[in-house]
Amino acid sequence: MMTNEQEARVRGWFAGRLPEAWRGATITVDREEITVEVPLPDVELADASEVERDEARAGRISAWREETREQRIEIAREAEHRYERKVAWAVRMGERTERFTHLAVPVMTRLRQPQRLVLDTLVEAGVARSRSEALAWCVRLVAQHQDEWLSELRSAMTAVADVRDRGPAA
Repeated sequence: MMTNEQEARVRGWFAGRLPEAWRGATITVDREEITVEVPLPDVELADASEVERDEARAGRISAWREETREQRIEIAREAEHRYERKVAWAVRMGERTERFTHLAVPVMTRLRQPQRLVLDTLVEAGVARSRSEALAWCVRLVAQHQDEWLSELRSAMTAVADVRDRGPAA
């Protein structure tokens, strides 16, 4: 868990380092990775269906990804050296968010039979291809429905880490 000060340093560095056109990017940090989510102006298509609009967003995101590749690589190398974490990129346009160059980190866990049965049910029902994918699905579902509570919990944990860091040396 990073302290508020450490996260502020990362966010501040990116605020100063990102090009002006990428301002407003959301920076998310965990133990392994820094994700930079850049907002792009939405496509403007008069009388377009939602399918056409979504495909136009996909095309614009693809073009942005290609056009900014070298610049993103340079920024990521600097940040990875400075903060000892990988940098992932994402783009948000309208209702569409697309992530690229992000990590899939293995997480070891021990589950009792009732929890394993939940995962196995999801696999057998075709919701997921494996227990690992089923567990990721469950985590996404909780995050989707409990976002406010998780944000409050993270803030409280960060405050505790800050107080601990300011405490007497052990």
